Amino acid sequence: MSASGQPALSFLIPLFNSADTIAPLVREIAALRIEGGHEIVLVNDGSADRTAGVCRELLRAGGVPITLISHSRNFGEHNAVLTGYRHARGAYVVNLDDDGQNPPAEAVRLWEHARGHDLDVVFGHYARKEHSAWRNLGSWLTNRLADWMLDKPRGFYLSSFRCVRALVARAVAEHSGPYPYIDGLILQVTQSIGSLEVRHEARQGGQSGYTLRRLVRLWLSTFVNFSVMPLRLATFLGGMIGAAGLLAVIVVVYWHAAEGTPWGWGSLMAAMLVFSGTQLMILGLVGEYVGRMFLTVNRRPQSVVREVERSEPVG
Repeated sequence: MSASGQPALSFLIPLFNSADTIAPLVREIAALRIEGGHEIVLVNDGSADRTAGVCRELLRAGGVPITLISHSRNFGEHNAVLTGYRHARGAYVVNLDDDGQNPPAEAVRLWEHARGHDLDVVFGHYARKEHSAWRNLGSWLTNRLADWMLDKPRGFYLSSFRCVRALVARAVAEHSGPYPYIDGLILQVTQSIGSLEVRHEARQGGQSGYTLRRLVRLWLSTFVNFSVMPLRLATFLGGMIGAAGLLAVIVVVYWHAAEGTPWGWGSLMAAMLVFSGTQLMILGLVGEYVGRMFLTVNRRPQSVVREVERSEPVG
């Protein structure tokens, strides 16, 4: 610990139904030797299994300072990370998954890389990812959307395995919206970012909490929360389809006048379906913006902390 009592590094782990995996992970982190000391911040995001009881046993075991924050229900990984940022005390904060796929030794390498190169953020990227094919596809799509929508170097890989300086963590944690996207918030705060290749282990147990529904919600947060580009694209698309419709009307009128071609019920219905579908798509996009504004103005909670428990190392 520093003279001020601030640890050099905080290990932040969001938890959801992690009873089978969290104990060995915490013990492995506790056994690390970190110059300046370290702590562990656990955010129990509404787990329905024995996660809370296992975490309380880990608090009593001591070894390193551990903070356990319990949400009143499940709010999602990114919301849990923001809660952890608000309670972490380290000079740097590193995110780990709760399933053992991010080795603690690799987290230390991220921290050392951030310190050695004086970076605000270091993202871990994987030579090989031990995720399912559809999850890897979802990650690829999220990063391609981020290339297009966010102010980041093109092709730079964003991952949930990241080490951030406390300054950045505090700034990001000030966000109060109900649909946070951590990487987008980080890139609004700093451009002092780096990347380091790290190992990605097989899942130690349980099942991933990332369903298709959650991935779609994450894509929407990437797509809608940080740019008005979708609205501009909708305007462009509407203009292009309108111009195409006008051209089609001119062509149909010419054919009817010059060759006596009948108007045709099928062509009329096809045109109506195209234009109606486009209008509904654009209205849905605008509605997504308005709906998120409505929920933010009405202060939908980003998370609700039920209780905070802390331990200190024995001896």
